This record gives sequence, structure tokens and C-alpha cells, in this order.
Amino acid sequence: MFPKQYNLRRWQTGDEAALAKYANNYQVWRCVRDSFPHPYTLQHADEWIQLCQTEVIPTVFAIEYGGEAVGGIGVIQQKDIYRKNAEIGYWLGQPFWGSGMMTEVVKEMSQYAFETFDIQHLYAGVFEYNIGSMRVLEKAGFRAVSVQKKWLLKENQLWDEHLFLRERPA
Repeated sequence: MFPKQYNLRRWQTGDEAALAKYANNYQVWRCVRDSFPHPYTLQHADEWIQLCQTEVIPTVFAIEYGGEAVGGIGVIQQKDIYRKNAEIGYWLGQPFWGSGMMTEVVKEMSQYAFETFDIQHLYAGVFEYNIGSMRVLEKAGFRAVSVQKKWLLKENQLWDEHLFLRERPA
């Protein structure tokens, strides 16, 4: 288990260089949605931080380690008939992969989501090749519920999506 040496906090002015440094990584980008830019520039970082600072109730956070933002995590509450659900998404700079930090971050963010939002479920979809993220979710109390065959398009190739779910604690 990773010792709690990280901090979840709001994105803030001054995070731009670290955000661009860790987000501008092909190995990170291939595991996230295409709306996450690649290459990831200082301008992208500035625009993201400005957007995050407009949130009244925070849904996205920087993962701070060693005084710099090394990743991010957030939840998207769903709408209409899906409004009791939220999607959780995250990324971490490659130098920190395998450290156990993300498992602890996902646990903490899950607790925050259930305490802050009127939701019953948190879920995450994972590319079939992202075994590390699947392990993170399992260790953080999520369970695998389905595999959608050839569901995701990344780099002009169809990939399976593994869906994980965590229910509101009783």
C-alpha cells in the first residue's frame, strides 16, 4: 500500500507546467478518451485549469505528490434516468505507475463522490489493454460487471471496454 504522501486538491494556477509535463505522454493518452489532448501543451493545461476553477462543487481534482500535480481524477454525474450514477475517471503520470498511489486515490475519490453527490453507483470503463487500471479498480472496491466487445475506438482500432461498478456503501 502506498503511504498517504499525496494530496487531492483543486487544480490551481501554477499547475500548468506539471500538468503539461505528465499529461503529454502517449502511454497516458492511449488509456483515456480522445478529448484528452495529445500532444498536451501548456495552453491545454491553462484552459483545463481555468475550466476547473469555475466549478462551484468540485468534481475534478489534481493529484499532488512532492509538491506538484502528477495526475488527475474526477467524477461525472449522469443525467435524466441515469442521474443516480456517476462515472469516475483518472490518470496518473507514468513515473508513478505501479506505486499503489492510484488505488488509494480512487478509494478517497469514491468516498468523496458518495458523500457529496446523490448517487447510488460509481462506474468506470477501461480499455481491454489497461490491466493496471483494472487492478486499481478491483483493489478500490469496484467489481467487474461486463465486457462490451469492440466498444471503444482508439487510434482507428476497436477495443473491448471492461466495465467496473461500485455501489454506495450501506
